[in-house]
Amino acid sequence: MIQSFRGGSRYAADGRLTEHSGRIIFLENMSDLPYTSQAMEKFDVVIIGAGHAGAEAAYAASKFGLEVALFTMDMDTAGRMPCSPSIGGLAKSHLVKEIDALGGIMAQVADETAIQYRVLNTKKGPAVRATRTQNDRRLYEEAVKSRLEGSNIHLRQARIDRIEVKGARVTGVTDHLGMFYPAGAVIVAAGTFLRGMIHIGDRKIPAGRAGEEGSYELAESLKALGLARGRLKTGTPPRLHRDTIDLSALQRQDPLEAGACMPFAFGSSGSGLPQLPCYLARTNVKTHEIIRRNIFSSALYSGAITGTPARYCPSLEDKVMRFGDRQGHQVIIEPEGLSTKEVYASGLGNSLPIELQWEIVRSVPGLEKAEIIRPAYAIEYEYVLPTELTRTLETKCTEGLYLAGQVNGTSGYEEAAAQGIVAAVNACLKIRGEKPFILDRSQAYIAVMIDDLVTRGTSEPYRMFTSRAEYRLMLRETNALFRLTDVAYGLGLVSRERASQVHEILREMNELDRHLEAKSIVIPSDMPHIKPARGSEGERITLKRLLKRPEVRMEDLADRGLIPAVHPLTATEVEVGIKYEGYISRQLGDIRQLKELEKVKIPAALSYGSVPGLSNELKSRLEEIRPQTLGQAALLEGMTPAGLQAIRLVIRETGFLSKTGCPPAS
Repeated sequence: MIQSFRGGSRYAADGRLTEHSGRIIFLENMSDLPYTSQAMEKFDVVIIGAGHAGAEAAYAASKFGLEVALFTMDMDTAGRMPCSPSIGGLAKSHLVKEIDALGGIMAQVADETAIQYRVLNTKKGPAVRATRTQNDRRLYEEAVKSRLEGSNIHLRQARIDRIEVKGARVTGVTDHLGMFYPAGAVIVAAGTFLRGMIHIGDRKIPAGRAGEEGSYELAESLKALGLARGRLKTGTPPRLHRDTIDLSALQRQDPLEAGACMPFAFGSSGSGLPQLPCYLARTNVKTHEIIRRNIFSSALYSGAITGTPARYCPSLEDKVMRFGDRQGHQVIIEPEGLSTKEVYASGLGNSLPIELQWEIVRSVPGLEKAEIIRPAYAIEYEYVLPTELTRTLETKCTEGLYLAGQVNGTSGYEEAAAQGIVAAVNACLKIRGEKPFILDRSQAYIAVMIDDLVTRGTSEPYRMFTSRAEYRLMLRETNALFRLTDVAYGLGLVSRERASQVHEILREMNELDRHLEAKSIVIPSDMPHIKPARGSEGERITLKRLLKRPEVRMEDLADRGLIPAVHPLTATEVEVGIKYEGYISRQLGDIRQLKELEKVKIPAALSYGSVPGLSNELKSRLEEIRPQTLGQAALLEGMTPAGLQAIRLVIRETGFLSKTGCPPAS
């Protein structure tokens, strides 16, 4: 007996999700579940947590025409920025641009609420340049919530305590009031809330964030599913009252002028908000002496914290103890917003008692009279070892259960948001019975991050760096749209109009390249500031060849009217393609090799014990990770070309290649 038909999904009278878009999904005996009363609501996809991962997951899932529910313990904290009120930065900006290319909201909201723009690494190559915004914290949260409320998402304020499973498949979730919600897929995006514990000196406060309850029952539920877990530590610095700081004693860091950099979101004109400066200060010998004298009052050094901290983002006491020869460490005073006097004291994060925090803050020149509005604290929390996941971010042990964000061991809003999209798309595709969404390392930083996590794992909070990407010259901020728009359009994540706009820029790029190839000038007569080739008084040269010279920029040609007016992305991408042509050609060759390895699927039933020539350690690692392709297997620590060839030969000799339709081994 069919009880309801909503959003393309059929539900039986006992709450079973039985059909979606004509495909049978699963049949379960709901009477075996702890709660057997009629479920009031039934969903295709349930997302737990409305931080950056959960918000992006819900927004992406809402585009698939399914019934999507987003559960959070406090609806007013959706999209919260619990640490620095900023978006982007080194490598992270690449993720933001990719999120935008996939139809996400982070880039739009970052532009809408930006109170400062900066471009980092401007003296380095285009592959590692990065955009960063300082944002109004409250406006950012409001903008995220507004987008969620304006989408086809069922928003629910409730604490989810248990993942319900029948056999090895998700059937739904149960909240703290005992209400059961049937679901075809569940995405856990719990951030730092799983068994969260805040540390300030010797004080331990169970919490997911300051002033917010943690999630302990859900952590127990994940443990019961058999997922391997660990503990990590992060933290946040004190917030100070701006009027109690002597800003005249600090170094002022002004924002870029309007139009000096491209906004994050495609089609955005940037922020319409007032742009505010940051201020730079430094700790000193006095600061460091306070910390050394009281180091065992720190929760990090007293042994109270067992979670692993991030090496790349140490707390102040960790910096002082690890880098004892330094006379000072940078402190950045960042505005929290336009309507608040609170400022974020980046660089002063610690887990010391509150009375010592006052001493430390007031030891910094310019902060002698500063007042702490909110103290710094460390927080440790539980995460699931990401090697428990496949590349779709689905857990290996429980079908239909996906994890995204800090629960997978990552650190940062951008890393979390990117995972949210990947988890949501794959959950929706699985419900539809369609093939999964998996990018490879040559396509996106998102793929680099996910490959690193699920193949190599992490024992500390994982942060994206450009150095992690082998093909980073091909994965620039400025070409994310061209790399991912067709994929996004095929999935229904972006509109036809947007895809057409991107294709128009690609057409314009081809036309500009042909123009540069065809048009020639004479130097120095046409460009007096450029020297002709050695030994000649005048040199005729094509604009394309001229652009290969490091001292010549596309803007020089534009200023002299030598090229037509084009979209800023057009000029940037064509110039990069010309200047780095040789390097790009070599990376394209490497990418072709990667694509060949990715084509060879490794059967799930393959026994690595039968593969000759592999070390016992590597066999054990392969059995644990169960890579899906030779490309993924190549990422394993200790893997060699000979090892890959051995696996390939076993696949061929056992006939798996012909059975799976993979290309023949060579």
